Amino acid sequence: MIRNVIKYGISFVLLVLFQGLILNNVELGGYVNPFLYVLFILALPFDTPDWVVLSLGFLIGIFIDTFTSTIGMHASATVFMGFMRVFVLRLFKPRDGYDFNTTPSLQNMGLMWYFNYASVLIVLHHLFLFYIESFKLSQFFATFGRAMLSSVFTLVLVFIIQLFSYKPANRL
Repeated sequence: MIRNVIKYGISFVLLVLFQGLILNNVELGGYVNPFLYVLFILALPFDTPDWVVLSLGFLIGIFIDTFTSTIGMHASATVFMGFMRVFVLRLFKPRDGYDFNTTPSLQNMGLMWYFNYASVLIVLHHLFLFYIESFKLSQFFATFGRAMLSSVFTLVLVFIIQLFSYKPANRL
């Protein structure tokens, strides 16, 4: 328990700093903004209580808002992502259910399951964030395009991070 708190605390700090100091300065063509900090919500264990997911989503979002000078936009988007996480986990629930004390990861759940899980939550987060930022129906398609391109780029970054932590099974 304490080890998990320390592990997630360190990942919280590293993701916030990496997003705030490096990724917030990356903007490709004005359309692609990577938001790797969503990996924190994606990586929370299956048995994390919903109120903890929402609280941590708010915390990481408010820290990102501090770096970007956006008042509550990232916080609301990550709370929305944390709220939708329950439904997405239920949607992709395996026949035998989830094992407690495991995390949703590429290694634990497989490629297709993790791709579906991560892509749905990332797209929901980005759509919410970009439409809150734009808040204009006249820019509907431009905002949709920005959200989709940023989602793809963020998903690629999430998979790169997942591959760094992937440990192949030992075969005898």
